[in-house]
Amino acid sequence: MPVTFDDAMARLLHCPQCRQEKILREQPVSAGERVAALLMMSPFSCQHCSCRFMASRIGVVMPEHKTERRQHLRIPVRLYLSFSGGKVRGEGIVMDLSVGGCIIKSDTLVHVDDIFYLEITTDQDQAPLEVAAMVRSVSQRGIAFKFLRAAQENKRLLAFVQSRSVEHHDRLAPKLRAAS
Repeated sequence: MPVTFDDAMARLLHCPQCRQEKILREQPVSAGERVAALLMMSPFSCQHCSCRFMASRIGVVMPEHKTERRQHLRIPVRLYLSFSGGKVRGEGIVMDLSVGGCIIKSDTLVHVDDIFYLEITTDQDQAPLEVAAMVRSVSQRGIAFKFLRAAQENKRLLAFVQSRSVEHHDRLAPKLRAAS
């Protein structure tokens, strides 16, 4: 099959810090980044090490959305969790997890901006992951939490998400190849 001009121009970005390919395009946040956007430069972030960097977007192969709203890749899971904050205590099931937060299913009544202490059970033989989180939204999909501390400070959470990310990618790769 002949290589087209578009194929020859396409390139994947790698993180300058860890050399991984798990990169998401970010929204410009500073005046300098907005000026750079006029010159076809965009901010990107690595999902592996959270490094944020600028790179030319010319010829970059990215997801269909021009700019991802999420800062971290979500991994589908089904994990038990309990949470507490103030006078509210609840439990539920974590439906997806990232280094930045999670979505849970729970019947407990919570409000946006409430802060909770979460205990997520990842394995019966280990202590639960403990994280502080703030409610970002409540919808039919579930309760969206944003973790308050950077996941890089919680080594167990980071290791768990990274291991599940690899497993999730390995399960999807054959399906993606078959679809193309």
